[in-house]
Amino acid sequence: MNKEKIILGVDPGTRIMGYGIISVDGNALTLVQYGVLKLDKYSTHELKLKKIYERMTQIIEEYLPDEMAIEAPFYGVNAQSMLKLGRAQGVAIAAALNRDVPIVEYMPKTVKQSVTGNGNASKEQVAYMLEHLLKMKLDTQFYDATDAVGVAICHYMHGKTKALTGNGSKKKGWSAFVSENPERLK
Repeated sequence: MNKEKIILGVDPGTRIMGYGIISVDGNALTLVQYGVLKLDKYSTHELKLKKIYERMTQIIEEYLPDEMAIEAPFYGVNAQSMLKLGRAQGVAIAAALNRDVPIVEYMPKTVKQSVTGNGNASKEQVAYMLEHLLKMKLDTQFYDATDAVGVAICHYMHGKTKALTGNGSKKKGWSAFVSENPERLK
């Protein structure tokens, strides 16, 4: 008997952060919720990070995901932007770890490849394929939200599951890394 699994997908950002929650029951995928956290209105990077943590915590407490899949930062030409993006991702990961939610990280190309079959697909192509997979029309006003749904579906397709935990299971991840490497946190 298969148990329903809730997967939270996250597309981290410092201006707009997307999230998507899917339910997996056997091979049936259902979109539970998706949206964005608009961060432009906050004046400092520190305040943006605080809001990311607070909202991710709220989402986790409301939907109780079994696992979180998050998109890895991609290398850009601006190192400062990448550092800020990495911090945003780290804060989202911290919110999940604080609630004992296992985490898996996927490269953007892996997400696109999983959803569309093309690692170089556009955000529009990802949204189109998600509509086909979920058999429903999605609001594409914010592609960050549909990208987050894509991350969750990528995890479902790859996962079955490689989720990262620190509970002594065969699964590995951030929690396991932290407990196995305390000296690297200094």
